[in-house]
Parts: sequence; structure tokens; C-alpha cells
Amino acid sequence: MEIRKLLRDEQLPMDLLLLADPSREMVEEYVANGQCYVAELDGIIVGVYVLAKLDAKTLEIMNVAVEESMHGRGIGKKLIVDAIQTAQELGYMAIEIGTGNSSIGQLALYQKCGFRIEGVIQDFFVDHYKEPIFENGIQCRDMIRLSREI
Repeated sequence: MEIRKLLRDEQLPMDLLLLADPSREMVEEYVANGQCYVAELDGIIVGVYVLAKLDAKTLEIMNVAVEESMHGRGIGKKLIVDAIQTAQELGYMAIEIGTGNSSIGQLALYQKCGFRIEGVIQDFFVDHYKEPIFENGIQCRDMIRLSREI
């Protein structure tokens, strides 16, 4: 598997991006302000993440997703590790990520990758998304913010 920066003339893997964020408008907005990276296996894009600058010292992983048929193969962890390495190579001191209170698997993964919970933005998903989001039988209401020094 190869992880690389998506080229400017390549089409965004929107189907993958929408797996992690159901709002096309929000995805388009942060992709326009960030950089998209893709994981390819045998020439097929199976994973994606987007990095965006928060400030002079910090990048944020805005989206990370893996093709559903490829779950459980460690691709998500490889994407997170690659994002951390990319941020470090670019000279950043920290990296952040936000996820929903209902995203149990993602919360575990991010903490296994060295992220620590920094805070909660209450009602983020209620206030910013038109339709309610449910995951693991839980309504996604709050954004859990995590960060990691690099």
C-alpha cells in the first residue's frame, strides 16, 4: 500500500470522504483549505485523509476514512501515522483531530496513536449538520477534540 498526496488534477475520492463526514458542503470547504492524501492498494484508492493548517504550529486531520470493505486491516492506523509523520516533516509541533462522541472505534484508534482528549465542543454536530447522525446506536451530538505533540 502506498500513501501519497492527491494530485491537483485528480478527482477527489468524495465517496470515501463522505464516509467520515456526511456533509458534502463541509467536506468541500475543508478540502479547499487543506491537502488531501490517499492510500492506494493495487492502483485503487482505499483510504483518505485531509490535513489543514490550524495555526503556525498545528495541523488538523479534518477527515480520515477507509473503504468499508477494507476495515480491520490496519489502514486507518497507517493513515493516522502517515498524517503525523507528514506534519512532522512539514515542521509542525502538534496535530489535532476531532471526532463524534458516538465514534467509539475512532476514539480508541486516535488514543492508540498517541492523541489525548483536549476538550469537547458540545452540540457541534447538532448545530452544524442538517440531519441527525447516529453511530453505534448513539446520537452524534458533541465533538471530542484530541491533540498530540510531534
